[in-house]
Amino acid sequence: MFLAGAECPFTCSFCDLWRYTLDGPTPAGALPIQLSRALQEIEPPLPTRLKLYNASNFFDRRAVPQQDLPRLAELSRPFPAITVESHASTIGPMTLEFRTLLIGRLEVAMGLETIHPIAVEQLNKRLELFRFDGAADFLALHRIDLRAFVLLGVPYVPAGEMVEWTVRAVEHAAARGAGRIAIIPVRGGNGELERLEALGDFTPPTLVQLETVLEHCLSCAAVVTADLWDVARLRGCEACRGQRVKRLELMNLTGRAAPFVTCAVCA
Repeated sequence: MFLAGAECPFTCSFCDLWRYTLDGPTPAGALPIQLSRALQEIEPPLPTRLKLYNASNFFDRRAVPQQDLPRLAELSRPFPAITVESHASTIGPMTLEFRTLLIGRLEVAMGLETIHPIAVEQLNKRLELFRFDGAADFLALHRIDLRAFVLLGVPYVPAGEMVEWTVRAVEHAAARGAGRIAIIPVRGGNGELERLEALGDFTPPTLVQLETVLEHCLSCAAVVTADLWDVARLRGCEACRGQRVKRLELMNLTGRAAPFVTCAVCA
């Protein structure tokens, strides 16, 4: 469920989610109304997991009013598992309050993005590695599941090192207890990425690079998948694009390496 609320206070250079947010704080009661109406459109049988993504941080009181937590938890009761997304710095008492209100198991999705030392300082995410690690430890201590996001094509990471640093970030997230890790290729279109590309600080990732990273990460101690949202925008050979996308879909579903795609055009 995509819920409309307040904009995230972090202006990450790779993000475009601000286009789907409100100009001011989320009005009290707005999110429960949105969720209630959306749930009415779901036909049984219900899925086993409910994801509440608000294009911001679920545990930021400006984005999710604290008084709305009981009603949101009540609406979530039919689902065995509930996933919300939030910046590592917002993980704390409000997280525990929501977990206590839920019947289903809580999973928190956090963006790690990268562990590249230069890129981390340049993304405007304001997330030092120790903060992610601390939040991950907090969630593990309180028996809350962790899902992590890792980026492929992070600005300021040299193109030749893109695959290596993405794999290393996935391995770091798995080592910190992430049970699910999504590899998200950075997509242009927010203006800032185009500016960085013109300066030589951003190279759009390719379909083959996404394929390579996922294959390398399938042996991690976590469920690792490639985010195929807008996969058609990734640069790649048109002759074998369809086969490569199908291979990614198969590896996402099975968690195992699929037969390699050979192409006479891009070989």
